[in-house]
Amino acid sequence: MQNFIASRIASFRHAFHGWIYVIRTQRNAWIHGIITILVVIMGLWLGLPAQDWATLVLVIAMVWSAEFLNTSIEAVVDLASPAHHPLAKTGKDVGAAAVLIAAGAAVLVGLLILGPPLWAKIAVWR
Repeated sequence: MQNFIASRIASFRHAFHGWIYVIRTQRNAWIHGIITILVVIMGLWLGLPAQDWATLVLVIAMVWSAEFLNTSIEAVVDLASPAHHPLAKTGKDVGAAAVLIAAGAAVLVGLLILGPPLWAKIAVWR
């Protein structure tokens, strides 16, 4: 049982090291972070219902997961192919495209969820 607990603790430690690596090395992760914070602040200000929060949490997690997977793909490609190779470029480009698709979907979901209540609050000011 102690081995199981120790291995779970080690797994979490490795995961947090990966998280720190992404935050320290990936400029786009900072953009995702800032947008995540802005969306959460706006959602709190607008008083979103639980189902909207659930959707926002899912799309935020989708974007972050895509960014983390893209970073891992880039690291593995760099390890496997330090020299420039067309397939290495393709692998990296496809990983970046996955992040772009996730971010685009998140923007659309954010507009659908945040747009109407934001518009209603702004309309009151006029």
